[in-house]
Amino acid sequence: MADQVRMRSPLSDKKTQPPPTGKWRDIVGLTVLFVLSACAGWVFERIGAPLPWMTGPLVFTAAVFMGPAPRLVVPTKLRAFGQVVVATQVGLAFSPEALEMLIAFAPVIVGTALTTGVSIFFVALLMTRLTGQGLAQAFMSAMPTSPVEAATMAAAAGVPTVPVIFSQTFRLAAVVLILPFSLYAIEGGREPVTLAMSDPWHIIMLAVIGLAAAQVFRFLRVPNPNFLGPLTAAAALAASGQGLAPFPPAILALAQIVLGTWLGAIFRREILSSAWRLTLTSALSAVLTLGACIISALGIAALTGVDWRTMVLGAAPGGVVEMALTAKFLEQNFILITTFHLVRIFIFMPNIPWIVRLITRHEQRKTNGENDK
Repeated sequence: MADQVRMRSPLSDKKTQPPPTGKWRDIVGLTVLFVLSACAGWVFERIGAPLPWMTGPLVFTAAVFMGPAPRLVVPTKLRAFGQVVVATQVGLAFSPEALEMLIAFAPVIVGTALTTGVSIFFVALLMTRLTGQGLAQAFMSAMPTSPVEAATMAAAAGVPTVPVIFSQTFRLAAVVLILPFSLYAIEGGREPVTLAMSDPWHIIMLAVIGLAAAQVFRFLRVPNPNFLGPLTAAAALAASGQGLAPFPPAILALAQIVLGTWLGAIFRREILSSAWRLTLTSALSAVLTLGACIISALGIAALTGVDWRTMVLGAAPGGVVEMALTAKFLEQNFILITTFHLVRIFIFMPNIPWIVRLITRHEQRKTNGENDK
């Protein structure tokens, strides 16, 4: 089937990815790609676009790969760099005062996570009606988690992985592009950030802490270790009063360039053209999911009195890395918004597999019942 087209993407299983190391053409190609992505980020920053160092590379890379794209694969391993940098940066802001604020907001945070889950389930039901896909596939495609984690859980449940991977990446890209530009249009611009550097030894120390924590969490099989590990280590240091100074803006911009390039590389011309039904389904799922989460967030904001911008960013179906960056750029309470997403991760991740198994068994019983008639 056209919709089951084989994807040569940065989200494919790492065992099947052709590694760039050892191939000079791939190394040179990736180097050129990242340099041009950085230039795109600089252009977006100069024109005052929101979240320029991520949206610029994302738009540029997507345009390149949807055109006469070189046969390159942006390795998933590179995304880990962006995750570690952003997670460490966010973790350093978890001061004792910040923790007290999070405790006060706990009912709203948990309620938002549960409401988001219900909204996404209804979107999945609607997608099954509109597209004819299975409920388990629609649910895995809309559930806010990382594409890699979603693919792993989908494979374990016997759900087709290609549509899930593509829909998850489409959702991330849509949230990264739509939300910052929309809130930016409402709130106005921000001053350009000067990309100054700081003490290199300090940068190395912070990076070592983040990378070591990521490895520990990976060994412990904690979901999303490249983010949760560095975040936990940095937050523990900050809460104890031993927090280090954050990364300089140049390092944070570099992390965003990597994340934006990695996201943009999924949009290949052969996928979008040959699997047109999958493309339309993924786009519709992303828009409906984002819309449902925004509506539920505005409702909670009206009931609780919490700032609607905070609620929209906290309930958005984006990745925690991308939403932390968006909140920081828009000068919102990125600690609180990050906690919204972390709580959602810890609520959803352990429960998604059994929910999908339950849905799958229900669909199988329904199919067997129809066949017996």
